[in-house]
Amino acid sequence: MTLTQDALAVRTEPSPTHNQAVLIVHGKDRTGIVAAISAVLGKHDANIVSLDQYSDNPHGGAFFQRTVFALDHLKARLPQVELDLQAKLAEGFELEYTLRDLSQPKRVAIFASKDDHCLLDLLWRHRRGELPVNVSMVISNHPDTADEVRFFGVPFFHVPSAGPDKSAAEAQHLRLLQGNVDFIVLARYMQILSGDFIERVGVPIINIHHSFLPSFIGAGPYAKAKQRGVKLVGATAHYVTEDLDEGPIIEQDVIRVSHADTVRDLQRRGADVERAVLSRAVRWHCEDRVIRHDNHTIVFA
Repeated sequence: MTLTQDALAVRTEPSPTHNQAVLIVHGKDRTGIVAAISAVLGKHDANIVSLDQYSDNPHGGAFFQRTVFALDHLKARLPQVELDLQAKLAEGFELEYTLRDLSQPKRVAIFASKDDHCLLDLLWRHRRGELPVNVSMVISNHPDTADEVRFFGVPFFHVPSAGPDKSAAEAQHLRLLQGNVDFIVLARYMQILSGDFIERVGVPIINIHHSFLPSFIGAGPYAKAKQRGVKLVGATAHYVTEDLDEGPIIEQDVIRVSHADTVRDLQRRGADVERAVLSRAVRWHCEDRVIRHDNHTIVFA
């Protein structure tokens, strides 16, 4: 099959984020922050596409801002924009910032086990262009999903992880990951990561928990939910910390159930919520819409 001129033209169109960057600023609130940042961007003739901000206390509390701006010849000009931001924010502002070219997707590794609904949903959404991310690899402690993953053109690595000592598996994980990913997603990866691994891998890790935290922590949440006669089941996407299932929450959702639902029904309904919650959390993280602060998050969704 040969491509027509029109088809070729469509393929070579710039992405919606072409020549766009995102600036995240957070720190101590004070007068003049928005004006100072806008002045730097205005100096470079940057056009602010969107701006979201939040202060938890206007009298010296914490301030958060997400700004997306467009700038012609962005790649060449972004270093000077950053230098000017550094100089401006050094003038008495107690702020930290990150600046990123949105046309460069973040690289993710997806960890999975036997349950494949979250894994395959992420790969499907990525193929449809719904997730602005590069999937570098899938790592699983079971080989069951290898063929499905490779169907999407993504490298699959089977790394067994059994027994209480996970050090050998985690060492192999680190060899695969370091320098190759910007964050990790645990798509129903049914293994606990050690604190040493979390520290050494050095990138954010997002987990999907199959209940509405903090309820029903641990194994068998749907059986516990059935025993309690719950009327809602939910899912929680959160960042991973050393404290199991206690990390900052990114997104949550619930769905109504009834006394007539079996445990299998609850699992099926819960899987639907898990897919939706995890995909939203991953997309928001990829778009720098999530700012971690202490043990919670500010989400500019």
